Amino acid sequence: MGIERYKPAVAKEVLLFMAGLVWELVGVVLVFMAVSWLGSMPGHGCYPYAAAGIALALVVHHFGFLRIVDKNLERILPVEDRRCLFGFIPWKSYLIIAIMVTMGIMLRHSSIPRQYLAILYLGIGLALALSGLRYLRICVSEIARTRVS
Repeated sequence: MGIERYKPAVAKEVLLFMAGLVWELVGVVLVFMAVSWLGSMPGHGCYPYAAAGIALALVVHHFGFLRIVDKNLERILPVEDRRCLFGFIPWKSYLIIAIMVTMGIMLRHSSIPRQYLAILYLGIGLALALSGLRYLRICVSEIARTRVS
């Protein structure tokens, strides 16, 4: 048995749910930050920045994050046994996440005007939230499939 008994092993449905939940939560946090920055702008001046952020989100979602999600799904879906709870993304991706978080902190503390940062935060946040929905949709269909069989 050894150390293996302490590994937080879960079914693939839990991995799918965790992936979707994490992507959704991070996406929502980034969107809320962007909206708060845009909301502090006077009048209707925030609309062009919001539109740019939404356009960026659609591009990043379609051409970037969906490919990552699909690659993760190809890795998770064939799993038959229980896997480590933190295995919902590849281990190498944790380094990328740390770099992205560090860059986000540096950007927030930079002299870049908030309305321009809002475009980036809205774009990435909304793209993460949209892409996270795919994990959750597949999770629900996997649960339904296992209940039927």
